[in-house]
Amino acid sequence: MLTQVAPGVHVHESEFIQSNAVVVQGPTGVLVVDPGITRSEISTLARDIRDLGSSVIAGFSTHPDWDHVLWHTSLGDVPRYATAAGAAFIREVLTHEDWEEEVAGGLPPEYIDEIPMELLGQLTPLPEGALEVPWAGPHVRIIEHRGHAPGHAALLVTDSGVLVAGDMASEDPLGEYLESLRLLDELADAVTLVIPGHGSVGDGAEFRRRTGWPRCTNGRRSRSRNGGGHDR
Repeated sequence: MLTQVAPGVHVHESEFIQSNAVVVQGPTGVLVVDPGITRSEISTLARDIRDLGSSVIAGFSTHPDWDHVLWHTSLGDVPRYATAAGAAFIREVLTHEDWEEEVAGGLPPEYIDEIPMELLGQLTPLPEGALEVPWAGPHVRIIEHRGHAPGHAALLVTDSGVLVAGDMASEDPLGEYLESLRLLDELADAVTLVIPGHGSVGDGAEFRRRTGWPRCTNGRRSRSRNGGGHDR
């Protein structure tokens, strides 16, 4: 079931790994970000969008992990955007003769028959350095980083201040993760609500807590959560 979390923004949380599908409403249709895991829940998502009196006009994949590059025919044949690096990464995987076996190795066995592989990774790469999603709806800003995967993107729905954060782990457990947090932290004044790739939605204060850099009394940020660090 879709839950409205902000004006024009809805979320569906998957039963498996609490994966969040995000629906952003526009005047002529919706943008679907990371639509979900199983055929049945994605079909339910499509039905819920129809129940809103709308249809899908674009999709977006935040990063090239298998659970974020899925799609289903019930959502329609529309552009499914990704950063250039993210699309290139999954496109290279799909050139492997045994790509289905490679991907299947990471799938939960109890869900494997329910996961739609037919359209996995069929993405439309955006130009290098693209700063916004090209769709007929509210302005959605792209913040690209490498904190979890090549070409990972967080999306900021600027009108509502909703941040679709995607997943945050790290390839480089210090440099890339901290740089990604810095990029997200710079958005703190614009964020009223954060939707992670997996787990619970949080408000602006919760987003600032999750980035780990609370405001100092001088209005700048501190590296230390206990107030003893140096100003950035």
